[in-house]
Amino acid sequence: MIRSVDEHRKEAPREVACMVVTVSDTRTPENDASGQLMKQLLEENGYNVVKYTIVKDEYDGIRQLLREAVTSREVEAVLLSGGTGIAPRDTTLEAVRSLLNKEMPGFGEIFRYLSYTEDIGPAAILSRAVAGTIGNMAVFSMPGSQGAVKLAMEKIILPELRHVMREIYKK
Repeated sequence: MIRSVDEHRKEAPREVACMVVTVSDTRTPENDASGQLMKQLLEENGYNVVKYTIVKDEYDGIRQLLREAVTSREVEAVLLSGGTGIAPRDTTLEAVRSLLNKEMPGFGEIFRYLSYTEDIGPAAILSRAVAGTIGNMAVFSMPGSQGAVKLAMEKIILPELRHVMREIYKK
């Protein structure tokens, strides 16, 4: 018997322990508007923000942070903003993708589609948003602008994160 998405959502965990990560060479906790927005939206929607940090846009540093998050078992989902463009310093996609066990290509595809139709038009091709799993941890990586964070969070991540976790924990 095929179960509906609504049934899956009903079976999803109510609580998800989230880590918010801003990838930036210049942001601080005081001026990190996108990181603060992610935290606010998660908390308003009943998610637990258990950790928040800013990491430089450096491949090895991003990988190390993700490895520590997955081994800590304290974090169930990591949400990163920043470093997803095509500039030479943008390494988030490569760092995240190198650790993924399973990629969710639909996240990037839908994000770019929504960016194109609702926000920035053809400049959406510059986004390298990516999502997937590392072990039993969900990872979502999105551009660092407030508009991009708001779009990804409200239209994709917040409505589906519990469902994603249900699928990860499914036996």
